[in-house]
Amino acid sequence: MAPSKKSSVKQSEGGNSEISYKKRINTKTELLLQSRRHANDIFDVLEYLQSEKEKEVIFAINACQKIFCALLERGDLYVGQLPSEEEMVEGDRDADEKYHIFIRHRYSNCVELLLDNIGHEVFQVKEAALTALMKFAAAEGQHPLQKLEFSNHYNFPLELILAVVRCLLSGTEDMALLISRFQEFLEMDDVRYYVMSSIRDTITRVMDRNKRAVMPVFQNNVFTLLTNITIPSQSAEINNFLIRQEGKYEDWKAAKLKEQKRAFEQTWLTFLKYKLPGNMYKKVLVILHDSILPHMNDPTLMIDFLSAAYSVGGAVSLLALNGLFVLIHQHNLDYPDFYKKLYNLLDPSVFHVKYRARFFHLANIFLSSSHLPVYLVAAFVKRLSRLALTAPPTGLLIVLPFICNLIRRHPSCRVLIHRPSAADELCNDPYVMDEEDPAKCHALESSLWELKTLQSHYHPDVAKAAKAVNQPLPGLEDDLSKLLELTTFELMERDLKSQSLAVPLEFDPAGGLLKSAKEVLGVHFSLE
Repeated sequence: MAPSKKSSVKQSEGGNSEISYKKRINTKTELLLQSRRHANDIFDVLEYLQSEKEKEVIFAINACQKIFCALLERGDLYVGQLPSEEEMVEGDRDADEKYHIFIRHRYSNCVELLLDNIGHEVFQVKEAALTALMKFAAAEGQHPLQKLEFSNHYNFPLELILAVVRCLLSGTEDMALLISRFQEFLEMDDVRYYVMSSIRDTITRVMDRNKRAVMPVFQNNVFTLLTNITIPSQSAEINNFLIRQEGKYEDWKAAKLKEQKRAFEQTWLTFLKYKLPGNMYKKVLVILHDSILPHMNDPTLMIDFLSAAYSVGGAVSLLALNGLFVLIHQHNLDYPDFYKKLYNLLDPSVFHVKYRARFFHLANIFLSSSHLPVYLVAAFVKRLSRLALTAPPTGLLIVLPFICNLIRRHPSCRVLIHRPSAADELCNDPYVMDEEDPAKCHALESSLWELKTLQSHYHPDVAKAAKAVNQPLPGLEDDLSKLLELTTFELMERDLKSQSLAVPLEFDPAGGLLKSAKEVLGVHFSLE
């Protein structure tokens, strides 16, 4: 009979309790491994797995690991469909078979208690339980507990791995620290493959059971586990297995790079098809272009997710640009109204978001083609100029050179600068800022009077950048890379360190309070 989960370990009276429990567990362990006559001692060891003292639990976990790994190697566990303990007693079975059934049931009890301890409040207990379960997985792989249909069939303890994954993907506790410990096992190709299938199974079961409602803790654990999975880049790199078996098994899906990528692809698609917490979209989009898409067999399957994210607006839309850029330029994706949506992403918030540098870097790439219609480029130039009126200096030092670069690439836009009548039409600007379609905003009929205004900006660097349009623009474009990450602190620090020019004055500059010998206060109240 399995030990009660509510039972507690009684400490022996007198003597050192730590020495007492270690000695007791070690003695029971040795007896169990020496003779079948002491099989019932396993109950005492399992009881310590439920102790309220973490040191006792950890010591008992290590003992159970030693016991059952040895018994698995000996072949002392029942192999096949496990009969119930009532059937074991009532059935006509010999002593040897009853012993194997008994040990198999105790092994199941042990696994269940270890899975419970993955949710223990002490991390050291969680870690010890996780390590023991993975040792059991390796032992089961070498000594299967189910009869194989074919002698050369590849065996993997999928049920045990599935149970471990379900514990790691807790819906109530952040398991990030334990998942980072589990990363060691994810580097093994077979573990990685079957963990991904277990993640898919768990996501579907949990999300459908909760009617697809957002589950922040669970989904955050899933994201953490998925981001710890790294797919090899070449087939030759797939050679690290938890379970090694003799012979060649060409049908091993875990040993094929294409199957690994397919599993990775299906797992991410399963995760992303459900509604995510608000901040989760940003986390996914930040890593999508370099950590997810390159490891998929068909990256274009992400188009639905990216299209939905691109339509959200704000920082989420800015981040979706990276993924769309990969699909458009590397996978020939035809995305309708792409530039129209990019145009509408330009609003005052673009200068203040965390991902400003990434947005302008990608916008610079998207607008680099010389085949873009002039009305489209003029619309971007005019909108950026209008937004520049309220932008901070750090944003202006990016957008002003960006505007000049666009005009260099598309000489037809020079009409926005060289329009003689522009000075008399400032109050009647034909440009329609609220128009969402760049083809209908009348940008080419307007002028860049905003840049003329910025030439009187309080910050000298901004005024200098705005005055660049007064002179013929050189053919070489400005390098934006050094400006994209510019912060207000760096800008102020640069200004403070700059050397001011000496200017002739009609008076003696004060060197300090009451220090000038020519002043009345300095003569009569000298501090020296």
